[in-house]
Amino acid sequence: MNKTSMVTIITALCLTFALGAAAAFAQEYTIGKEDIKGDEADYSPYVDRNIPDRVFWGDTHLHTSYSPDAGLVGNTLGPEEAYRFARGEEVTASSGLRAKLLRPLDFLVVSDHAEYIGLADLIRSSDPALLADPIGKRWHDLFRSGPEGAYKAFVEILGSATSRQEQFRGDAIKRSIWERFTATAERYNEPGRFSAFIGFEWSSLPKGNNLHRVVIFRDDAERARQVLPYSLFDSEDPEDLWTYLAAYEKKTNGRVLAIPHNGNLSNGLMFAEKTFSGKRIDRAYAETRMKWEPLYEVTQIKGDGETHPFLSPEDEFADYETWDKGNIAGTTAKENGMLQYEYARSALKLGLKLEAKTGANPYKFGMIGSTDSHTSLATTREENYFGKFTKTEPSAERYKHEVIRSPIDPKLTTFSSEEVASGLAAVWARENTREAIFDAMERKEVYATTGTRILVRVFAGWDFTADEVQRPDFAEQGYRRGVPMGGDLTNASKGKAPTFMVRALRDVDGANLDRIQIIKGWLDKNGKLHEKIYDVAVSDGRKIGKDGRARKAVGNTVDVKNATYTNTIGDPLLTAYWKDSDFDPNERAFYYVRVIEIPTPRWTAYDAKRFGITMPAKVKMITQDRAYTSPIWYTP
Repeated sequence: MNKTSMVTIITALCLTFALGAAAAFAQEYTIGKEDIKGDEADYSPYVDRNIPDRVFWGDTHLHTSYSPDAGLVGNTLGPEEAYRFARGEEVTASSGLRAKLLRPLDFLVVSDHAEYIGLADLIRSSDPALLADPIGKRWHDLFRSGPEGAYKAFVEILGSATSRQEQFRGDAIKRSIWERFTATAERYNEPGRFSAFIGFEWSSLPKGNNLHRVVIFRDDAERARQVLPYSLFDSEDPEDLWTYLAAYEKKTNGRVLAIPHNGNLSNGLMFAEKTFSGKRIDRAYAETRMKWEPLYEVTQIKGDGETHPFLSPEDEFADYETWDKGNIAGTTAKENGMLQYEYARSALKLGLKLEAKTGANPYKFGMIGSTDSHTSLATTREENYFGKFTKTEPSAERYKHEVIRSPIDPKLTTFSSEEVASGLAAVWARENTREAIFDAMERKEVYATTGTRILVRVFAGWDFTADEVQRPDFAEQGYRRGVPMGGDLTNASKGKAPTFMVRALRDVDGANLDRIQIIKGWLDKNGKLHEKIYDVAVSDGRKIGKDGRARKAVGNTVDVKNATYTNTIGDPLLTAYWKDSDFDPNERAFYYVRVIEIPTPRWTAYDAKRFGITMPAKVKMITQDRAYTSPIWYTP
């Protein structure tokens, strides 16, 4: 065949194809698009898909040099460096070390303390407006006079906050700092790539007990600038904070929420049976609290807050990174009677009891983790842990430093070796924007991890079957016929019991999984609260007994001396179908999923290896990172 013939054939084929396409085009418009029905309308099955299908990872609680208890004790990195680091850039830490994340975060809330926000940077820059104020000048001069004067200034500033006696009242300076602070968030917010949230921390500290909340705005700087951050100088009562949040929304038509943290350091106040002012909790209080505080920060540097071995003696995983010496100020020792009002699991149970009495549940919260780091560096991996404060950034001596120094009893002092490389907030959403992530937080479709990026998803419904957890449309079925984490089940049909589908996948750069557990809490007909743990999937072919537990441990591959481990035990993926055979349709209940990794080296083991030091025998060297999902509730 010659070249001319080949061209003729190709031309003819092209004309045939074009004419056929033209005819089809004409036919389409002859019959009209309205005549195309069913699956023929859109070939792609994902055109109208709108379920949350991605996990976004972030830290909702990070402090920079703008916080007095960071900037006045060595942190020189401001919000800009914090956002850059979270986005995956390399930065130089205040200690002079280079630092970078293994993988960038998707979102960050810089939550500097509202009390004296930006003061340290004003002192460092000798700001003229600060020097014009007598108190500001005194603190500036003390801080600049040397280590002794700087410490004296820090004690005065901290004492001012502790006593609720605001000494420096420069509202114009506060507004200038807040405008600079919000402008930085706007500059680093890139919808679709990275969400830089505007926020602050309200640092209520009654009698040295922790009642802190992180406040997060859904909105941009234009709205957030219409208010100033609310501080403990305004009030120590959470109800007054909620009034501030309501006023903000009314004034700006914006959205805002608050997240409590560290109930373990509240000495029984965080989840009490009475209000801050001592009144009995009623329906109005319960509904208001849950409107403004839909989440709880269950794990962070200052200890894990899921449960306590005293409260959950049958739970072999309960004593995880426990801080229970006293309150956050180290001024009052812990008593066992306080514990039930400090931990997430017991608070969730108490919420059922209060709901039965008042008609509303004040402790119906979802769960997230975050760091509360004061280094501007949101690090949570054990091998990359940069500490709570600048003085506890990596060094051969950091494990000895005091994090909480008790002024009354050395036994109440907490040391850096007890810090936890925790945690992360995981959010199920459609896109990486402030709006989508905030909305997921409000609906509680979120979960906590203690630092690694375990993927976990759970759905509960009335008619799931065992094979459905393996279906490719597992999530679509979960949303269509059930509820996700953070959801509610109601109106149980006669003879029906909740069924659960769970999937968990290990961190791609982390350890295999040991097991999936469902933790149930319920209120019986006699008004008594209960809890029970069910192992619903276990690795390595282990068996689950008739009591719902796998008593055999997964094993341990950790080489502490060399700070290594192997994934020769555990499984990378675990799935579970579970039906609550103990279900009583007349009893209020909640269920949440806990995923446990195999043992790995703790950050202290990595430090011992890197710096060639021997840790004291009491220092923990092995950890088992984990994830906690937001609960699913059943209400009769």
